[in-house]
Amino acid sequence: MKFKEEKITEWLLRIALSAGFLSAVADRFGIWGPAHSAWGNWDKFVEYTATLTPWLSAPLVSVAAAVATALELIFGILLLFNIRTRLVAQGSGILLLLFALAMATAKSIKAPLDFSVFSAAAAAFALGVLKKRS
Repeated sequence: MKFKEEKITEWLLRIALSAGFLSAVADRFGIWGPAHSAWGNWDKFVEYTATLTPWLSAPLVSVAAAVATALELIFGILLLFNIRTRLVAQGSGILLLLFALAMATAKSIKAPLDFSVFSAAAAAFALGVLKKRS
């Protein structure tokens, strides 16, 4: 029974992380619509990225926003289809931890706590451990 429980937990972690990444990417391109968006469009997301990375120049902020979005899209798809899950989970955990630290230093510790970024990072690292065991 333990193997089945671990597989269900692994599946839930993969789907939850994938959905979170893909939802955030969809938001940046206005797919969710104004009533359900945090950013709603690319320009607002780049502005938000600038608030989290005040030490970067404007061109580098755009690059950082694009890299973050590309990684979230790639990680979201790979997690959804269970491709290289252990490696992707570890990368996801690192990416989410970087987001959390940027939010905590640029805004306050409350920001990543309110958006459960530390929890999502922990979930990603836990998925990596589960995949290592299986």
